Amino acid sequence: MKKALFTFIDLFAGIGGFHTAMHSVGGKCVFASEWDKYARLSYESNYKDIEPTLFKKNKKGEYLYFNEDITEADPESIPVFDVCCGGFPCQPFSVAGLRRGFEDTRGTLFFNIANIVKQKIDSGNPPKVLFLENVKGLKNHMKGETLKTILATLDELGYAYCYEVLNAKFFGVPQNRERLFIVAWYKELVNVDTFRFPYGISPNGDTIYEKSKDLSDKVIRTKVSDIFEPEQTIDKYYTISDRMWIGHQKRKERNRANGKGFGYSLFNSDSVYCSTISARYWKDGSEILIDQSDKGLNPRRLTPVEAGRLQGYRILGNGWQNPQCADNVNYNSKNPEFKIVVSRKEAYHQFGNSVAIPVIKRLSKEIVEQLLKA
Repeated sequence: MKKALFTFIDLFAGIGGFHTAMHSVGGKCVFASEWDKYARLSYESNYKDIEPTLFKKNKKGEYLYFNEDITEADPESIPVFDVCCGGFPCQPFSVAGLRRGFEDTRGTLFFNIANIVKQKIDSGNPPKVLFLENVKGLKNHMKGETLKTILATLDELGYAYCYEVLNAKFFGVPQNRERLFIVAWYKELVNVDTFRFPYGISPNGDTIYEKSKDLSDKVIRTKVSDIFEPEQTIDKYYTISDRMWIGHQKRKERNRANGKGFGYSLFNSDSVYCSTISARYWKDGSEILIDQSDKGLNPRRLTPVEAGRLQGYRILGNGWQNPQCADNVNYNSKNPEFKIVVSRKEAYHQFGNSVAIPVIKRLSKEIVEQLLKA
């Protein structure tokens, strides 16, 4: 077996988007944490063959390294690691009258990340890189105070950092999904001045480092139908009912009259990308409906397989409507197959909560090149 280039931990792991990406560039996962029982089921099913030691149990049948509740994890029992990955929840900090930094994060889930990192620093094993992800709104959360506190904490712990909002639609998946990424490195171990973020991937696979206005003209071309299963295999269950379709249209009309933008969003197979899939997609699919008016039908929801592919997971399902897509950079056999092992509702929920794999993969590659090899 090939020796790992570096080790990492996967906090707030979900279904393992960071694990897939980090593994693809030579990383070995030594600890993971996820509290949702269905996400844990998906995680273990998909990574136990890749990283069997992660799922070792003690004599009582308890996991040693696959933690359930990060607030109860003992930092000392977590193996030493090079990179800390975490798509942590966005929570308000109690910043009133405080000095902004490590102490201000107590009581939040970010504190647990900082505390693990601090323990490793104090024991003489500082992690080289922290790789964090959050919603775009973190930038303005509590008028920017939340992000300031996070960055002040990183600084206090001895890390330099860069942060940027990246969009999945520039990385080869047909989804308009913006997320904030923070990449931090331990100054005493990694001697670099800055981190160059990738803003997209060109058709020949090169990283695009410039954030230009014509970025969409320089990146891999996408269409929403890239993710479609063959039309004849899609169950009529996914076509929304007359009642739901009327409800969607009435709500949109009502919201428009009230000056709100909420309603349904309709796309067809030639749409360059669709809107962001969310964890609530299972409820009514309103944010991404596929037009079927040419067949005289109401719109349909994406299947769970298509929802996963929209995030860049290689899911075989019933095949592809466009067979050439099975061989593209995201879905070809160089990528591990992701298996759906939960209910339809849970699958939608998990994919809506996931990171977009191509973005994380390219960031992982750049972290290795720019920081771990520095």
